[in-house]
Amino acid sequence: MTGAILRHWRRVLLGLALPALALMSACRAISGNEPDGCETTDYLFADDFGGERVCGWATYSRGGGAAAIDNSAMQLTVSQPGQIWWTNPGKDFDDVVISAEARQVSGPNDNAYGLICRYQNEANFYVFLVSGDGYYAIGKYQSGSDTVTYLTPDAQFQPSDAINRGVASNELRVACVGNQLSLEVNGVPLISVTDPTFVTGDIGLTASTLQPGAAIVEFDNVQVAAP
Repeated sequence: MTGAILRHWRRVLLGLALPALALMSACRAISGNEPDGCETTDYLFADDFGGERVCGWATYSRGGGAAAIDNSAMQLTVSQPGQIWWTNPGKDFDDVVISAEARQVSGPNDNAYGLICRYQNEANFYVFLVSGDGYYAIGKYQSGSDTVTYLTPDAQFQPSDAINRGVASNELRVACVGNQLSLEVNGVPLISVTDPTFVTGDIGLTASTLQPGAAIVEFDNVQVAAP
């Protein structure tokens, strides 16, 4: 990645915006059935999207974004550059460790995808992101701003060789424990930051693109454990 492209990435992604809030509220309303059998003896919540469980994830297809269970995975498709789209199962947790396999299936590498914790509503939550060109960040959406505030150094994405680039899979693990927020990718701890804003909330899966062309990301084996 050249310096010019890197500056462009950071400038645009710092403004990564929420879709219209009414739209995301509608997505929750059409999510489908109530959660059933998604707690196990080992996990507070677990879903492999194999069809045996109905865990309450929001599914939708709207201009700019779609969420659907397909190919035994949750598939997010995003075609509106500069917007972040997501899906939640409609749960409520406090301290959790969330893990999932995320696969970039197609689309520009100038993207961002990952996990959400402590989701309060469409304007208030934490987001943990990696990109198809090998960068990561922890961010916060909060009422009063439609764009993300990054909690990583210099309020920017940071590079890491631990992230598999392009059309590839990454094992994501995030911890939201007290005011400590941590991100691990493919078994490598990348960063831990502190923020006291949100203490409970839902989890989620999220994706975005920064360039024209649909980005498709699949998530599998989502597990939520007590720390």
